Amino acid sequence: MLVGWRLALSKLFFVPQRWVMAIMGFLAVANAYTMRVCLNIAITQMVKHRNLSVAYVSGSCPADVEDTIEEIDNSGGFEWDEKTQGLILSAFYYGYIVTHMPGGLLAEKFGGKYSLGFGILSTAVFTLFTPWAVTAGGAEGLIVLRVLEGLGEGTTFPALNAMLARWAPLSERGRMGSLVFGGAQIGNIAGTYLSGLVMKETREWQSVFYLFGAIGILWFILWTLLCYNDPESHPFISDQEKKFLEEALGRHRSSEPSSIPWKAIVMSVPLWALVCAQIGHDYGYFTMVTDLPKYMTGVLKFDIHRTGMLAALPYLVMWICSIVFGWICDKIVKRKWMTVTNARKTFTTIASVGPGICMILASYSGCDTTTVVALFTVSMGLMGAFYPGMKVNALDLSCNYAGTIMAIVNGLGAVTGIIAPYLVGLLTPDSTLVQWRLVFWITLAVFIVTNLVYVAWASGDEQWWNSSSQDPRRRQKIEAGDSSRSVNAEVIL
Repeated sequence: MLVGWRLALSKLFFVPQRWVMAIMGFLAVANAYTMRVCLNIAITQMVKHRNLSVAYVSGSCPADVEDTIEEIDNSGGFEWDEKTQGLILSAFYYGYIVTHMPGGLLAEKFGGKYSLGFGILSTAVFTLFTPWAVTAGGAEGLIVLRVLEGLGEGTTFPALNAMLARWAPLSERGRMGSLVFGGAQIGNIAGTYLSGLVMKETREWQSVFYLFGAIGILWFILWTLLCYNDPESHPFISDQEKKFLEEALGRHRSSEPSSIPWKAIVMSVPLWALVCAQIGHDYGYFTMVTDLPKYMTGVLKFDIHRTGMLAALPYLVMWICSIVFGWICDKIVKRKWMTVTNARKTFTTIASVGPGICMILASYSGCDTTTVVALFTVSMGLMGAFYPGMKVNALDLSCNYAGTIMAIVNGLGAVTGIIAPYLVGLLTPDSTLVQWRLVFWITLAVFIVTNLVYVAWASGDEQWWNSSSQDPRRRQKIEAGDSSRSVNAEVIL
């Protein structure tokens, strides 16, 4: 009866099941990011406010009028200083880094459905418990809870990569990857905008965590009913779509991957080039996500409402651009205007050099707020080219071990989530234009160096160690220790 209900539900939508998975994956990432970033807004209402006058600091923009902030009643708020708040906000990434590898291994062994599902579910439950943890344990309780939330979300990208490896044909990989990973921008927008709106209407910071925790649980229920690890196990996929995916993916993927070839993976030059690109992307991305609101309030002297609206705009543009870039990349590859390798390198370069230059130009635009906001928006828009560039490159290298590869790449890149905000805090004690210029110059340097490494050594070819362990060519290469050379799929076959 349950299967019949699922079948009836699926027929209400004229959408191929691979795109149902992609849409639900998109919603998974969006949910993960709303639960991650909602604290950034809520914490401003959780702490007691100090009455500070807005002083003009040399090198920053003067405020036209005295800032006034309409806030909820937080007379009973917590007395957390800036250092404590920083520790609370960074605690998430300590847990986030830890579960990347276990999440990838579990996704490859048992499929990404439940590795992803239970990760988001656990984060949703912990989000619901946030008000209780804060009341019972104060800052320490919240720090522990945020680490636990990070542990849950750490499985997200490795599991999604394992799912995409089984559902995304090469001709659609750029679009599907852009859609799924672009959920991060929608999560940032929704988490920021809805948090402010909900707190304004309810006048309680606790309501933010109840809302996003409940949405996360609802997503888990739908994910469990609608999505499956692969086309073979899907009960109501059409025969036509299943045949299409078997023909598109069958020759690149082993139904039962052998033990993970750790030595070959660790020695893979294209993999480490991809790690460098991820580090560059994450450093620039976390600098913008964490500190763009601080730049708008500290340097440009925007009021809190204006900051919230304008800080959300770049993420919206980035999401739209990621879809557009994904469509363009797929067209280029499908029509053979570029090889997969050159396409990945081209779009990664656009997403590295473009944003870095725009950040620098913004810092030299002084107090011209219109120009500054426009440049930051263009910067984030160009960053959307990362998704059809290096973000889906792990799938090119290895479909069989996509979860493990994403765990390595995304896990190492996520370290910058701890480093970047801390470094910005050290470099901008007074929030002056000169101090922020140094931040953006460093970001540009990181972009350029990591991109040069990627352009020099990245590959869009399937790596030889992705093939079956029964392949004698693979055994010869393992014995010879030659684990850095790519072999075309045609040669393997």
